[in-house]
Amino acid sequence: MNFIRHITPLFTLFFLFLLPLRGLCTPPAFMIGADLSFLKFAEDEGDVFFENGKPVDVLQLLKNHGYNWVRLRLFVHPTDLPNNLDYTIALAKRAKALGYHFLLDLHYSDTWADPHHQITPSAWQNLSHPQLVKTVFRYTKDTIEAFRKANVMPDMVQIGNEVSVGLLWPDGKLPEHWDHFADLMKAGISGVYAACPTKLRPWIMIHIDRGGDWQYTHLFFDRLAAYHIHYDIIGQSYYPWWHGSLEELQQNMRLTAQTYHKPIVIVETAYHWQKAEYPNGNGPFPETPEGQKQFLQTVYQIVQSTPDHLGVGVFWWEPAVPFHGTYASLVSRSFFNEDHEALPVIMAFDGYTSGIGVPSSTSSEK
Repeated sequence: MNFIRHITPLFTLFFLFLLPLRGLCTPPAFMIGADLSFLKFAEDEGDVFFENGKPVDVLQLLKNHGYNWVRLRLFVHPTDLPNNLDYTIALAKRAKALGYHFLLDLHYSDTWADPHHQITPSAWQNLSHPQLVKTVFRYTKDTIEAFRKANVMPDMVQIGNEVSVGLLWPDGKLPEHWDHFADLMKAGISGVYAACPTKLRPWIMIHIDRGGDWQYTHLFFDRLAAYHIHYDIIGQSYYPWWHGSLEELQQNMRLTAQTYHKPIVIVETAYHWQKAEYPNGNGPFPETPEGQKQFLQTVYQIVQSTPDHLGVGVFWWEPAVPFHGTYASLVSRSFFNEDHEALPVIMAFDGYTSGIGVPSSTSSEK
């Protein structure tokens, strides 16, 4: 085992030493984004979306209202949702054709990966740790190459989804297995680089779910630094009923920027347009269509106010969920009401001029 513990880091170092030599794709001034992973699924189920009574293509609608990024999740071998490679490439092609930038969210699971579920794909569950590290590298490399060959290269890649408690449990579970977690993260990052034969490569995001929790954010990213895990963007989820007050979000954004000097994106946020999480009306805004819009505008303003222009984006999760079936309960946090009509939140960024952006760079070393 001691021999393996020394060999595994060497496996990733071969590609990680190239980091200072690889230029980064250039994002637009400010990332106004949406996770639209449900969109094609909803359309395939027969859902039609409207603005002012007229049918609309949701991607075009969001583009018309200032959105410039799309985030899409990818499962390894999906068990109950269609988010496989072909499905995701098809959505990415539609987004790229409209001029969107594309964030790929690698879950490294056959189903949802989040703080409560980081389930190792069924085909990988009997692998040893060294085998799992090699598999993560190979899977990531093959996946990015597939997007490149389809001419929809991601502009940014998440290595895992909400990985505050690790990924690929039990092997990479935190806090028990930081050494294993670090190996797996490095393998994923190395896989992205290995798939990029040109000088340009996607930005690397590390995404956790602690938008209003500076104490844990500090602990987590300090540990990443101790393990020499190289990345470009800090991603946070922020749902106020789970992740603290707006004041705590602002404090965390400020302290994270001042401590790590890296761009920060709220890569998941949402609020309800009808009563759901705050039945007693004690939320930061009313759970009404107008309250939903005010919430998004406030989060945007908090991100924009981050020191040194290091707050660089806001992504909504998800604007266009299916109206029927297992996930219909999420409609109350979507951008469309029960009549499939666009809500006021769709206009949250109308009239804004976003002049703050990701600092230009030729390297992921900060």
